[in-house]
Amino acid sequence: MNSKYSTWHHPYSPVKPYDKKVAYFSMEFGIHQALKIYSGGLGFLAGSHMRSAFELKQNIIGIGVLWKYGYYDQSRNKDKTLRPDFVEKTYNFLEDTGIEVKVSLHGNPNVNVKAYVLKPEIFGSVPLYLLSTDVEGNDYLSKTITDHLYDANETTRISQSIVLGIGGAKVVEALGGADIYHLNEGHALPAFYYLKDKGIKKNQFVFTTHTPEKAGNEERDGHFLNHCGFFGRKLTENELAYETVNDSKINYTVSALRLAKKANAVSKLHAKVSKEMWRDYSNTCSIIPITNAQNQSFWQDEQLKQSWVKKNDKTFFKRKIELKKELFAEVVNQTEKIFDPKVLTIVWARRFAGYKRADLLLYDFERFLKLINNKDYPVQIIWAGKPYPHDKFGIDIFNNLVHISKSYTNLAVLTGYEIELSRKLKLGSDIWLNTPRITREASGTSGMTAAMNGSVNVSINDGWIPEFQKHGKNSFVLPELNHNLPVEDQDKIDAYNLYKILEEEVIPTYYKNPKKWQKIVYKAIDDVIPSFSSHRMADEYYKKLFK
Repeated sequence: MNSKYSTWHHPYSPVKPYDKKVAYFSMEFGIHQALKIYSGGLGFLAGSHMRSAFELKQNIIGIGVLWKYGYYDQSRNKDKTLRPDFVEKTYNFLEDTGIEVKVSLHGNPNVNVKAYVLKPEIFGSVPLYLLSTDVEGNDYLSKTITDHLYDANETTRISQSIVLGIGGAKVVEALGGADIYHLNEGHALPAFYYLKDKGIKKNQFVFTTHTPEKAGNEERDGHFLNHCGFFGRKLTENELAYETVNDSKINYTVSALRLAKKANAVSKLHAKVSKEMWRDYSNTCSIIPITNAQNQSFWQDEQLKQSWVKKNDKTFFKRKIELKKELFAEVVNQTEKIFDPKVLTIVWARRFAGYKRADLLLYDFERFLKLINNKDYPVQIIWAGKPYPHDKFGIDIFNNLVHISKSYTNLAVLTGYEIELSRKLKLGSDIWLNTPRITREASGTSGMTAAMNGSVNVSINDGWIPEFQKHGKNSFVLPELNHNLPVEDQDKIDAYNLYKILEEEVIPTYYKNPKKWQKIVYKAIDDVIPSFSSHRMADEYYKKLFK
């Protein structure tokens, strides 16, 4: 063991604007394909943040969990439907820091938590301290706490929050403590309670809320959490009553907003939605917008970048064809279908949640068939994404798309949606399709990295899109509708607007006016960089949240 990595250490001296010591707690980090401790957008966001923090020489460390089986490996059954596999991961590039702390769980005061470190030189990020309970001396159940990211068992999920929050806070103490403790979403909430009892002041706590979705704003019975050890000690009935809301529940987001000095939402629109969501709760901190972003050096293809800088249409187009061929090699490998690099390729790829509406294109099936069978303006469509392994609704949508796609040579559903496949899809697509129900997508970042690589966003005007879009100039955006309408009405209106835009604007522009299409592609890259690069975001966190 190299002992210098068991202290707060960077391979550089942090620069002056960024010298404040920040511990960034996140349930998942998408740092690299090989480190499978992420499920989707939250992890991709955290990974880009840690990369930009490293490139900007910021004094940040990441605190996460070393998930033994990751999220899951996305495989197929005999009929090509989704099969979640859980395969043990062994990361020889991680280093044992020698730091081991104890947390109290369900009356057991001696659950051991070991910290491993991902050193900066491995994947170009700030140091990442990853916690594991798969430690000698722990009983069997304790060892399994860090097995599965977002475990389906409620007691295990609570234990994971305690390990990340209190275990993580104790690891930071062992590293010398931090000036700022930043919770990236509410999963690590126990850290705030533990640190508060240790005398850490409110002005050292900041919080990022990532979603208006109920599932992303955990709420659990306060008495049960107290029994589990969630607060770092047993709260009295009066103390517990002060913390609970909604019939003796602890809402992780409400508690974080009350304990933090300041919080941020992840887009300007999300800040408005968040303020409205939490306005009836007393003693919450202010919520400011800091729009999510992605790391340009990690996600943008270098040859596309050079062609964009020089505005060289010929080399840009040539490289795009090469990248489409690389993506289509994956398509033929998985689906036995040969896609044509000259054909307009639409991709829908992201975390497979119901509100994101992966199947919106199929709403009017006759019209969908007309779209995909148009010989004058051919299209190819690829879907990819990981449903939560216990989300029957999301898995049903995925499997239905698999079954339908079998009958058509220009439709494909890909498995293995992780960083590398995400990269291939962004580099090889012409259209990046984004179809959430409006106000439900807090930010969404996949369209940013797609735009960096010449894929044009066709999107609902939600999340980050209102800050970026110029319809017909850098993207194509569906008309906004009233989000209070019944979801059936929203789906019908959005589907018909989507067909109209594709049929009348997007597809004809691609085929009949390639010069205009290339202008849209360049304008999208111009507008996404640097405004939606994570250097801007990492800088804003120091200036607006950590200050």
